[in-house]
Amino acid sequence: MSSSVKHLALLCAGMVIAAGTFAYGAEPGYYGYGERATPEQIAGWDIDARGEDGVGLPAGRGGVIRGAEVYAEQCAACHGTFGEGEGRFPKLVGGAGTLRDDRPELTVGSYWPFAPTLWDYINRAMPMAAPHTLSADDVYALTAYILNLNDLVPSEFVADRESLPKVKMPNRDNFLWTDPRPDTAAKPCMSACVDPASVKIVSTAEGKNLTPRTTGPLDTMQAK
Repeated sequence: MSSSVKHLALLCAGMVIAAGTFAYGAEPGYYGYGERATPEQIAGWDIDARGEDGVGLPAGRGGVIRGAEVYAEQCAACHGTFGEGEGRFPKLVGGAGTLRDDRPELTVGSYWPFAPTLWDYINRAMPMAAPHTLSADDVYALTAYILNLNDLVPSEFVADRESLPKVKMPNRDNFLWTDPRPDTAAKPCMSACVDPASVKIVSTAEGKNLTPRTTGPLDTMQAK
């Protein structure tokens, strides 16, 4: 090995040792690279709004009339003039009483359980070509307008962080928030717990032909 190669190898080894020492000497959870996110940067990502109670909704407000204007500019091309949908884009209005049909219409009015979830979705993802470009006020206005199109709020309704969680969506009580089946309920054991060694598998899928196979190119290749 030439002297230049030896020097390069020693240099690389020294850098690895130094980097490891720096990382291990740093505070827990910090690995010696990058930089800590500032509160402002974290706030830029912390934009979710909880559905059932609206926790996380920001300041701002918007009414149905302003929402109609924003909708015409930003939403009607895809979702239709009155939320009826255009082409393959989804409907926002209608579908009441169809959830038990063979082809239910899952719209904001027929299916969604929480009004704040509508605000959250619009704020995150709409308009499709330019998400995160609407102000909080305009998102509130759009939310108010779409709820009004579904006859869920009156035309004078103003959406904000206080009024939106109070809107009762028609399908709210048809969602199950806990699994009622007793055999799936998670019950922590605190005493006299079952010994894992005593648990026995009494049935498996082996040999029951639960996954039918057909002879094809892949089977032929495997057979060879």
